Amino acid sequence: METKSPFLDTIFLLRKEECITLFSNLQQISPQEEAEAEAYFETEFEKERLEFLSDQLTCNKETAVWAAKILYHSAQLYLIRENTEKNIENLIPGFKGIRDVSSILSADLSLRFLPQVIVALNSIDPEDPLIPLLESILVQFHYSGIGYDLGLKNVNWQEELKDKTYRKLYLERIVEKKDYKLAEIPFINKLITAEFGIHKDAFWRELKTITEDHNENV
Repeated sequence: METKSPFLDTIFLLRKEECITLFSNLQQISPQEEAEAEAYFETEFEKERLEFLSDQLTCNKETAVWAAKILYHSAQLYLIRENTEKNIENLIPGFKGIRDVSSILSADLSLRFLPQVIVALNSIDPEDPLIPLLESILVQFHYSGIGYDLGLKNVNWQEELKDKTYRKLYLERIVEKKDYKLAEIPFINKLITAEFGIHKDAFWRELKTITEDHNENV
């Protein structure tokens, strides 16, 4: 789906082929492009919603577009840095909406690819100031960062995973990404054992069952 819009083409290609096109300059994203992105993410959210079978969740289109812009700009900043230092916070703005399950899953349509961008940035310059900026976004939307060591602290996991749909998706992604650090938090470990039951070994034989009362923060 080619649109001649660097922003839209980047997002479409990334979600379809999991690869990123780098452009030679940063172009401003127009309201029309944002509107097209909203429609696209609404459709994509509905496709994924069929997998987690919940009619209670709807796409938060504003959050989905915010996350897509974060991903697009961070990917382009991998190559383009001239005259961007003073504008970095405008290109990578913080989240100003309400963080709930709908916004978390809407943001994830793009933010699930952000760890790969961070790894690429780190390979060029581990001291890149963009890296902690992007990591702070993933700390807030850590569902998208499962598999990447975020050093999460002070997460109330009982509160975080109280929604049944979100909890199921979170546990499945931990198993998919083989994130030992999260999976060995006692509360999460117990949930994984309960979720997969006798079939746990078929999905993740190496995962230990944690019975000791460890600190539940990572």
